[in-house]
Amino acid sequence: MMRNHCLNQTLAFVCLAILGVSLTCAMASPARAQLKGTQTEGTIAPIPIAIPVFLGDDQQMANNISDVLQADLERSGLFRPLDRASFLEQIRDVNAAPRFGDWRSIQADALVVGRVVNGGDGRVGAEFRLWDVATGKQLTGQRFSTSAQNWRRIAHMIADSVYERLTGEKGYFDTRIVFVDETGPAQNRVKRLAIMDQDGANVRLLTQGKELVLTPRFSPTNQEITYMSYTTDQPKVFIMNLETGRRELVGNFPGMTFAPRFSPDGQKVIMSLGTPDGHSSIFEMDLRTRQPRRLTQSPGIDTSPSYSPDGAQIVFESDRDGSQALYVMNADGSGVHRISQGGGSYSTPVWSPRGDYIAFTEQTGGQFLIGVMKPDGSGERVLTEGFHNEGPTWAPNGRVLMFWRDSQANNGGPHIFSVDITGYNERKVTTPSFASDPAWSPLLN
Repeated sequence: MMRNHCLNQTLAFVCLAILGVSLTCAMASPARAQLKGTQTEGTIAPIPIAIPVFLGDDQQMANNISDVLQADLERSGLFRPLDRASFLEQIRDVNAAPRFGDWRSIQADALVVGRVVNGGDGRVGAEFRLWDVATGKQLTGQRFSTSAQNWRRIAHMIADSVYERLTGEKGYFDTRIVFVDETGPAQNRVKRLAIMDQDGANVRLLTQGKELVLTPRFSPTNQEITYMSYTTDQPKVFIMNLETGRRELVGNFPGMTFAPRFSPDGQKVIMSLGTPDGHSSIFEMDLRTRQPRRLTQSPGIDTSPSYSPDGAQIVFESDRDGSQALYVMNADGSGVHRISQGGGSYSTPVWSPRGDYIAFTEQTGGQFLIGVMKPDGSGERVLTEGFHNEGPTWAPNGRVLMFWRDSQANNGGPHIFSVDITGYNERKVTTPSFASDPAWSPLLN
């Protein structure tokens, strides 16, 4: 928690211009107010944090940004925003020191104050300050600006700053999710690619339902995705640039069941392809030469590969030993070894961006489990279970997962959920219709 921190009040000013968003920050000392324990323990009491409605030239915009910021932090499970009706002080100047006694009396550990300004030329800006209520010290202060139609990004970037400053972990709020939007009856469902903010807002369709689309995957280096499409009876793989909407055919791949995943440098993709002997093997393709290279040779079905974040290893699923299990090998195909030891059927492994965990789906006893294990197979634990859970995808900070869960109802369909790596903070992500196959983007800023 945030008690008895001696912080240097010297300010350093930094200017960035990334993805059309400008940022000026006034950072306090690099010393961090840390949570007690780690997020893997599942025993953290959420930090009581006060977020008064921001001041603003456009008060409705200020209200909206304050509300999205508060919702982001609450949804993480690590913060407990206090009821604004309990606040004793009304903030009138974000540059003036708050009356810390008033905030201590309502048990606030942290306080965020801010102001929203009309930047002109269709832009909006916001500045905020994060205060340690116990010591009366400012922990950080920043200014952001972006186009008015992207105002939600300002709230997400402030949430990322607060999250990082108070937990020591990178935030994940200024990100997007690409997924499969599903409409219509179960027997004739229309599946279209769509994209949204990580909180379910700003949903936008990327395809129009004229073809079946499956398993989109984000590039780790830019705003591109791969996905699989059935325009005829044969699957095709496309790369789509999300900024321009332009798509490029990678190739036709008979027998493919999952779209490829990108390598950490974005220069290669890895996939499972059918072989002449009726099995499937792991192949790697250089996107510059379009030349595939076969990595596995087993007499079985090897599929669903995922790179480690340093690109040195690959995790995949295989039935080569008679049951569906997880294996790890070196990036050149050598050193294959089994890591899963449970009795169920393991699938859809994906390596954490931090490299410390591999997420997976396990089917056992009629249930579908989403779990994590260490890369050597140790520390396996279940995060959530249900009728049909599948397709975990990692937030860029490696501390939260999304997945999709199908419903047992007659006219039901899939929905997207998030859960942190403790398994104690599961949330449904609201979408306009049924949704499956989520893939999490890198941080936008």
